[in-house]
Amino acid sequence: MVNQMRVTRRKFLKAAASTVALPYVMTSSALGGGGGTPPSERVNMGFIGLGGQGSGHLMGGAWTYVPGGYVARDDVQVMAVCDVRRERREPARQRCNQIYAERLGRSGYDGVKAYNDFREVLARADIDAVLLALPYHWAAPMAIRAMRSGKDVYCEKPVAITVEQSRVVVETARRYGRIYQAGTQQRSEYDGKFRQACELVRNGRIGQLKEVYAYREPGAFVPSAWTSDHSVPVPDGFDWDLWLGPLPWRPFGGEAGHTLSGLFVGDVNWSPHHYDIVQWTVNPDLSAPIDVKYRNGSIDYRYGNGVVVHSGGYPGEPVGPEGGACFVGTTGRIAVDRNNIVSYPASVLREPLLPDDQRVYRADSHSGNFLDCIRTRKATICNPEVAAYTMNAILIGGISLALKRDLRWDPTKLQFAGGDAANRLLSYSPRLPWIL
Repeated sequence: MVNQMRVTRRKFLKAAASTVALPYVMTSSALGGGGGTPPSERVNMGFIGLGGQGSGHLMGGAWTYVPGGYVARDDVQVMAVCDVRRERREPARQRCNQIYAERLGRSGYDGVKAYNDFREVLARADIDAVLLALPYHWAAPMAIRAMRSGKDVYCEKPVAITVEQSRVVVETARRYGRIYQAGTQQRSEYDGKFRQACELVRNGRIGQLKEVYAYREPGAFVPSAWTSDHSVPVPDGFDWDLWLGPLPWRPFGGEAGHTLSGLFVGDVNWSPHHYDIVQWTVNPDLSAPIDVKYRNGSIDYRYGNGVVVHSGGYPGEPVGPEGGACFVGTTGRIAVDRNNIVSYPASVLREPLLPDDQRVYRADSHSGNFLDCIRTRKATICNPEVAAYTMNAILIGGISLALKRDLRWDPTKLQFAGGDAANRLLSYSPRLPWIL
């Protein structure tokens, strides 16, 4: 039913475009001539959040791995850009329209619209998917609203700041039949180094896996009371109230960045990259309890299969800090990050996987995987269940850090055993009207 609805809507939009935008659709490239992608096969996208990460995805950046970003892709049509800061959205709109004007040979092209309020983007029936690169507290609420609006979603980390949010992300994707890709791109990029490490460990090339060093502390959302009365005028063109969104209101005190001080403990920014690869490789029983051990400002996890994950680094091993981990087995170890993969003994990396060895989901382009899955409706490599399990591990570790105590986590009930104080940190009450 989802595919039938999408085809029907696309046929309608294509027919409408042929009547109201004839000069555009009748160009050779727009019709797919010369090897181009025809309009009916393009994914119409909106981009919400145009800081460094969002503008990089849109127009090219180190984490997009496609020269020129999405706007340069032949299989994507950028329809809308959105940011609560005018100085971000207007240059993005102008640049995208300029790129399309040059490509189409059509001066004055104005097909990319700019918005302050994301709800106007989600209300557009001609947009298939959105890419979200947002302040931490907006990631899950906006992704949920986008999926409820019928949009497929690529969401940058952190995908949620509470376990309750991650649960609703998963349930919403299922209920509305939406494609969702988390921006933990290491499974897809970096020449397959992380996938290689995962498959070697899973196939016993370092013996039985015993320990993992994650090189990053977990983190959690732990709201604090606002006690400062310091405030400065809100910059012109900055919608401060909409930036705050579900957070408790407070006066503008200067540059906000991704979040406000005092709201988080540990790390929810870089840690998703590390723990996504760790859990991909550990391959735990997703229903088995996880013991979280607090160790003087550090965290250890014990999974149901006996593997212990340390949040620190392996002593003396330089490989791992750049988004990676070190996996220690009974007969050797493998360390991997974005720049290197090493093994001890070295022969582990020289022995290729055999035809009957276990393989994992393969994608060689994270953005490409997202777009392919929009067309095929198959699950992405970092689908909602994967993203939620990774983020929940980070959040429960962060709660242990905040409370400075050991915890036992039940991933099926999504709660701590006998931990009332800890369970109170699994959700928070958002400001009206932003209740999920």
